[in-house]
Amino acid sequence: MLVHLENFLQALSAGIFIGGLYGLMCVGLGMIFGVMRVINFGQGDLMMVGMYCAYYLFGIVGIGQFFGADLGSILAALAAGPIMYLVGLLLHRLLIRQVTGVKVASLEGEGHYAQLILTLGLALILSNGGLLLFGSTPVSIKTSLSSSAWELGPLFGTNISVFLNKARGVALIIALAVAIGLYLFINRSHVGKSLRAAADNPEAATYMGIDVDKAHRVAFGVGTAITAVAGGLVATYYPFQPYVGLEFVIVMYAGVVLGGLGSIVGAFWGGMIIGLVQQLSTLVLPTQLQNTAIFIVFLLIVFLRPQGLFGVSVTRA
Repeated sequence: MLVHLENFLQALSAGIFIGGLYGLMCVGLGMIFGVMRVINFGQGDLMMVGMYCAYYLFGIVGIGQFFGADLGSILAALAAGPIMYLVGLLLHRLLIRQVTGVKVASLEGEGHYAQLILTLGLALILSNGGLLLFGSTPVSIKTSLSSSAWELGPLFGTNISVFLNKARGVALIIALAVAIGLYLFINRSHVGKSLRAAADNPEAATYMGIDVDKAHRVAFGVGTAITAVAGGLVATYYPFQPYVGLEFVIVMYAGVVLGGLGSIVGAFWGGMIIGLVQQLSTLVLPTQLQNTAIFIVFLLIVFLRPQGLFGVSVTRA
């Protein structure tokens, strides 16, 4: 009995830690979809570029040597955000703006077809281009945090102990801080309010003097940066290669849909739920069936609440 309890607590803690990072990834994608209504298949590969950004900032640029491995890994992950923000702005100006905006919003299905093809092509270019530039050998940001853990215990007057990986724990704290910062930015700042207006009704926002194209560009840049930071944090404990984006993009979409399309808070909790289900499912299922458990829960929630946990059923004008 105590063994089962210890395994449950260990899986629960791992699910919370991993779910927090999944949540931050989902927030980045949710930001883009919520404001622009763009289904971005390239989000996972943009995260991959952010991971390599953090990796090279840590190693070649020397952040790891200057600040030390532990603090340097965190700073490298955070520094990848502004760099990928600029990449997101550039991609929007050159490519994404051609298939988004007020004109495309009125096309409904026809507009989304172009978005799907463009973002899928972007994903293929990034992943295969990454293979040419970075090679296929898995790499990671090696620190003492990833190979050490905090011990909680003994618990409940027994010899039960729970071990919390330090790299994942620090990553969870940063993920929560970034998600809260984004929430405050969206709801309290002038720019955030313009983003919400552009998301709710692009044409009306234009009549009110809001530059919808600029709002979309900022949303795409911020969404790219947020996911890149999440990727940089994952890189501190998870080996990655140029095709790693494919492993996470499905998780991102599942989390965004679970939380409710257009809801930043919902996207975070959708990612958290996926992390918990993924880890807790290992108590009763083989590791190979983790993703199966995720999508069983996904289908159940979508069946019972199609708008997602935090979404609302509305008819958009």
